[in-house]
Amino acid sequence: MIRIIIRILINAVALWVASLVVSGLSIPTSFGGLLLVAAVFGLVNAFIKPIVQFLSCPLTIITLGLFTLVINALMLMFTGWITGGSISTDGFWPAFWGALIISIVSTVLSWFLPDNGQ
Repeated sequence: MIRIIIRILINAVALWVASLVVSGLSIPTSFGGLLLVAAVFGLVNAFIKPIVQFLSCPLTIITLGLFTLVINALMLMFTGWITGGSISTDGFWPAFWGALIISIVSTVLSWFLPDNGQ
């Protein structure tokens, strides 16, 4: 349970940082709304993203893995759609740069806050 809470908090911080850095990307201003969006984003990445990655495996191989960045942007846009526009992007490119920032911040925070369940 602690591991899930830490992952949601890491996602929330990453989403918040991305909304500060990328113009055209907006997230809920309330803490509860941000946590809800972070939880949905985590669920999308846990359940839908692997299916999309599997189906797009040939394209990912052809682009030497760069298509994964496109998949990340699409998952961010899909999260916005699922949450009824709680995350709004002004097109693909803000979602692309936002997903890149989210990936970087999540990775860095995971280094400092390991989610090994302890």
